[in-house]
Amino acid sequence: MLNTATLPLLLKQLGLPNMCANWEEQANNAQEQNWTYAQYLTVLSDKEAADRKQKRIRRHIKEAKLPVGKTLDTFDFKASNSINSAQITALAESTSWVTQASNVMIFGPSGVGKTHLAAAIAHRLIEQGIRAQFMQATSLVQKLQQARAEYKLPETIAKLARYPLLILDDIGYVKKNEAETGVLFELIADRYETNSLLITSNQAFSEWDQIFPDSVMAVAAIDRLVHHATIINIQDDSYRTKAKK
Repeated sequence: MLNTATLPLLLKQLGLPNMCANWEEQANNAQEQNWTYAQYLTVLSDKEAADRKQKRIRRHIKEAKLPVGKTLDTFDFKASNSINSAQITALAESTSWVTQASNVMIFGPSGVGKTHLAAAIAHRLIEQGIRAQFMQATSLVQKLQQARAEYKLPETIAKLARYPLLILDDIGYVKKNEAETGVLFELIADRYETNSLLITSNQAFSEWDQIFPDSVMAVAAIDRLVHHATIINIQDDSYRTKAKK
């Protein structure tokens, strides 16, 4: 004779916390609505799967270190004259460009929402199962420089390769010296046609000689980034300038 009193313990042992919390309630629903055994099990399994998905999304969003509150829902598309909301939504809703190791480049002056858009796109992609990491470009370069000094640069770049999408925010603030741009180029070269980059910059490609001191390296970096890329140019005044006006 089976003893249902042991069911909560068994569900915990099997790592099914949502089932453990809901089996009695759903059993009552099953009796009231004359569910079959299969229907009852399907309802419990569906709730368990949905709960696991939400926990995974929350864990991956925290892991990505995205700026808080920067989502598509909180972005004011009406305030911009040059941002195509349909294009941004398409990038956020489709994971294909990430699985194909393509890139997205967002250019524009300071204060036009580049960081917000980058974070919002990443946030929606994470909800669809894409792992991402958001980093200030200057912080990442410092991290890579330290890794090189400790002879651990290949291992550090390999760890970043675990993320199909890497967001480099404000790449234009990277200092123009060989040490910094050298490790940055190595990262770009490593991810070429294997993983995606989403980069924001207040400097157009024509000004990247201010980032890379070596013009050959600048051309090589740009060539790898644009080979498979969507380029977005924002030509608005900053929100602060608009508010002042």
